[in-house]
Amino acid sequence: MDPDAVKSTLSNLAFGNVIAAAARDLQKEMVTKDKAQAAPASHDEVDLDELLDDPELEKLHAERIAALKKEAEKREVLKRQGHGEYREITEGDFLGEVTGSEKVICHFYHHEFYRCKIMDKHLKALAPIYVGTKFVKLDAENAPFFVAKLAIKTLPCVILFKKGIAVDRLVGFQDLGSKDDFSTRALENILKMKGIIDEKKDDDDNDEESESKNRRVRSSTAQDSDSD
Repeated sequence: MDPDAVKSTLSNLAFGNVIAAAARDLQKEMVTKDKAQAAPASHDEVDLDELLDDPELEKLHAERIAALKKEAEKREVLKRQGHGEYREITEGDFLGEVTGSEKVICHFYHHEFYRCKIMDKHLKALAPIYVGTKFVKLDAENAPFFVAKLAIKTLPCVILFKKGIAVDRLVGFQDLGSKDDFSTRALENILKMKGIIDEKKDDDDNDEESESKNRRVRSSTAQDSDSD
């Protein structure tokens, strides 16, 4: 056998062994790396399982569910009492309505007065937002007893009741800049300041209505763009 051929064969075998060894080392390194990367994910999964079984977390979840249920039940009771909408009542209903809720806004109006219609529009917008307060209106012409009893001399007159007691009032638009074009927000801020509506709105309903309104606006805008 040619000595040079033997050397060449041995050299090739040695080189092949080196490559194979390097390949095995690379494979081991990759396996080790994969295991290292997989370890945190596995650890996270275990931690998540532990959290799900955590009695403190379960307690917090149960308390949250109970609070939401209680709030929903409270809202249902208020709605049965006439909250959440702006309603017309009669003189015969008046005492029961204003004493039946903790907070009541009653608008004494005249159906022919333009400013009474303006006040109607704003109160109607606020009623479904502030469910904790009852919003009603009473035709002053058909309620002479309470108009005299409450010394109502100017319309519109919005009387604020807390626990059946008249605590404050808005006479005409005096508190609203004495202008007809005041905003619903302006009236809202005054009612908040007087403590007859809560600082916090009914977020769930309001957010849902706002999102629905936004969707309608976006849809309308898209249609207008297509038509152009």
